[in-house]
Amino acid sequence: MKYLSTMIRLKRLDSVAQELQRIEVNRLSVSPVFGHGVPVGHLETEAMNYEAKLLQKIRLEVTANDDFLQPTSESIKRGSINKNEGNVGNGKIYMLPLEDITRICTNENGPYTH
Repeated sequence: MKYLSTMIRLKRLDSVAQELQRIEVNRLSVSPVFGHGVPVGHLETEAMNYEAKLLQKIRLEVTANDDFLQPTSESIKRGSINKNEGNVGNGKIYMLPLEDITRICTNENGPYTH
């Protein structure tokens, strides 16, 4: 099982949610975040002279069974890309191993509790 933490543009949230619904991923968490990275095409030393501007993004959190990881990440990518704006700043998907899940109200745990 994997935990996907995704940073996307705020205006792409509806598109990503629709793509996930198409493949029947109906459980997700969304929260606003702010951050910045190294500008594309700049070396780390050049980036030290870059004035960082915090940009608003959306963090989308989803869990997926290993056999459903690829369709889930592909749906997120499809929904995140706006063909008129290029690819810089479309976001990132962090995939982490997920050891276990516990549903607090029933105390059940395992991959089918998500």
